[in-house]
Amino acid sequence: MSGGLYSTEKKDFDKSLDLTNIKPYGDTMNDGKVQLSFTLPVPDGEKAVEAAKQIAKKMGLVEPNVAHHGALDKEFTFFVVYGGINHTVDYESIHVETVEVDTMDMHQVDEYVKENIKRKVVIIGASTGTDAHTVGIDAIMNMKGFAGHYGLERYEMIEAYNLGSQVENEEFIKKAIELKADVLLVSQTVTQKNVHIDNLTNLVELLEAEGLRDKVILACGGPRITHELAKELGYDAGFGPGKYADDVASFAVTEMVKRNLI
Repeated sequence: MSGGLYSTEKKDFDKSLDLTNIKPYGDTMNDGKVQLSFTLPVPDGEKAVEAAKQIAKKMGLVEPNVAHHGALDKEFTFFVVYGGINHTVDYESIHVETVEVDTMDMHQVDEYVKENIKRKVVIIGASTGTDAHTVGIDAIMNMKGFAGHYGLERYEMIEAYNLGSQVENEEFIKKAIELKADVLLVSQTVTQKNVHIDNLTNLVELLEAEGLRDKVILACGGPRITHELAKELGYDAGFGPGKYADDVASFAVTEMVKRNLI
């Protein structure tokens, strides 16, 4: 049977891919479907749902649908909204500044240090300022590492010191001088009101005041850290989600050799 509601003919969906004009992919190519979530400071109900739809429309979503809404308490409601957008981007023209280094595994890093630096590399790491989160710095520093990637404490040619959390920048620098650190790693998880920006900037300023900035490799990492941001703040490298100890170690030791900090 064909025609009307009983037609078995498949709709001719757009399957073309143009990397100079890409849109989000939801169910089919180029449908522009996206999903977003947000909270409104209003009680859950039909009026709140309509408010969420109107906000989504003002954000540019076409035919937004509130897929989920639920009260967080009496005065706040959480929403998940689904809809489409018409905007596209030229993927081919995008350039992202990244850490350019061939990542070595733990054994390769150890051999590289033996051959090129000929002594153990001292690395200290901490969650500085008021940041009390240690998951990130522990994943990089601690011997067991994370997701099958051993931490720096396990490396034969690295002396790794994990100073923990809530380490003031002044204390961090004092420890770096005491241990004659080659590499300083800073983890920042708390980012509300850009507190991480202020803290990271302050550390660079203190290092410059001590005349140490050019004598160490300085790197930072965290959920909202990018290499581009780190460079803007005066760091040598920035490591975001999906980076491990071997990425950090590979950059640190090769940068030491590159800058003749051996």
